[in-house]
Amino acid sequence: MAVKGSLRLSRFILRQDRMRFLWWLLGITVMTLLVPVSFAELYPTQQGRDVMAETMRNPAMTALVGPGNLDDYTLGAMVSHQMLLFTGVAVAVMNILLMVRHTRAEEEEGQTELLRALPVDRGSQLMAAMMVLFGMNVLLAVLVSTGLSSLSLESMDVWGSIWYGTALGAVGLFFAGVTAVCAQLSESGRGAAGLSFAVMIAAYLLQAMGLAWFTPFGWLTSVQPYSDNDGWAVLLLVIGSLLLAGTAFILHDKRDLGSGFLPSRKGRAHASVFLQNPFGLAWRLQRTVFISWAVGMLVLGLSYGSILGDLESFFEGNELLSNMLISDSDSSLAAQFLPMLMAVLAFISTIPALLAMHKLAAEERKSRLDLLLGRAVSRIKLMASFAVLAAVNAFVMLTLAAVGLWGGSAAVMEKPFTFDTVITASLVHFPAVAVMIAISVCLIGISQKATGFVWIYLLYSFITLYLGGLFQLPDWMEKLSPFGYVSKLPIEEMNWLASGGLFVTAAVLLLLGLHQYRKRDVEG
Repeated sequence: MAVKGSLRLSRFILRQDRMRFLWWLLGITVMTLLVPVSFAELYPTQQGRDVMAETMRNPAMTALVGPGNLDDYTLGAMVSHQMLLFTGVAVAVMNILLMVRHTRAEEEEGQTELLRALPVDRGSQLMAAMMVLFGMNVLLAVLVSTGLSSLSLESMDVWGSIWYGTALGAVGLFFAGVTAVCAQLSESGRGAAGLSFAVMIAAYLLQAMGLAWFTPFGWLTSVQPYSDNDGWAVLLLVIGSLLLAGTAFILHDKRDLGSGFLPSRKGRAHASVFLQNPFGLAWRLQRTVFISWAVGMLVLGLSYGSILGDLESFFEGNELLSNMLISDSDSSLAAQFLPMLMAVLAFISTIPALLAMHKLAAEERKSRLDLLLGRAVSRIKLMASFAVLAAVNAFVMLTLAAVGLWGGSAAVMEKPFTFDTVITASLVHFPAVAVMIAISVCLIGISQKATGFVWIYLLYSFITLYLGGLFQLPDWMEKLSPFGYVSKLPIEEMNWLASGGLFVTAAVLLLLGLHQYRKRDVEG
């Protein structure tokens, strides 16, 4: 396939998304480097690491994080065992989103047609996207490898660090190839992303079932940096990425612009009654993402619930980790641990709720709202429809996470929680999530470009609430977040005044956002 002009297009992609690339690289690298330092403080002795190794022999934990060298559980082996798979998932998500953005999404929006009017070849855009992501993954591998080796921690040698970074870069390349193929199969960016994430989820589930050699995540965990340093697994990932890239080019060369190999379902001649209103439209735009997140939250709840059977050995003799618990001598260790688990699940449940609200801003950026607002549709009703859907989204995600955790804990605990205990411990976070949704409404009301600030606030809330006890952060920092006013059930009594205050705050912010949205110009 001719790829003339791909180098210039790759420079254009870098110029266009340089800040997005920078934040992805910094985020993954910094989080990767923070974990070994934290583990070194939490588990300063080999005895403590051996206790953790015994806990990790639980089949549920093996399914969650993959296999590891539990017989020689050094600091490096612990970091590799507990974090490599999760970091690999983050790298896969990065490559999926970026590849879709610069291939099928641009084709769907008509940018590819404009580019092909210039002196570039048919395959130049796909080649440019692959070149950029190749550079991104190589740079990520270098940053992670250099950063880990520079920590100079016990058992984390240079070669192990190199294999750790290389494995992450290789799995990133693999999923860039997966997404490149999916972009040829589907007719839309959303469909390409959905197919790619389906492959990623299937790969994770297959490795959780023990079919490690049939999945890229299984190859990733088989590398086992700092212990086995198995380069053959990395080689499999690289070969797989090359085969996928070649397949993508072959498919790209055979299809027409704007088409896909998977046939699209024919739509109705007339819209249903449900689709003839803003809420129905909002749901139709997001139902696939909603269902995907719902399944994910249920599975995540099951995974979290499965660890509640071995908490005594997990926290035994670890004072720093015990600081993360809600101390109560009259409650079991599991009951003290439940508020923290529910807080983490609540933070994760906030993400799809905010994405549902931000879909309105995304439609505005793509100049699609003009078609709606040019008809007899009020701005207030349009924004309120997305806000209601976001609230329903949050409620469903919190509920499914609680159902999953209750089911997982019931299978491993001698005295499991009652369903009422778990569901109330989860839904008590709904007022705080409602405030986060209302903040997004306010930001969209000010400008559709301001929505990114809510993610910074959510990250701040997570750090202060989740890591506040570990790092002994002052209480006032927690109170700057709506999650700082959530009652820690079942340890604490329900604070109805605080929950009511959060709902009132959400209502005020919502009204303010609706007012601002009604006044401002819609950007076309």
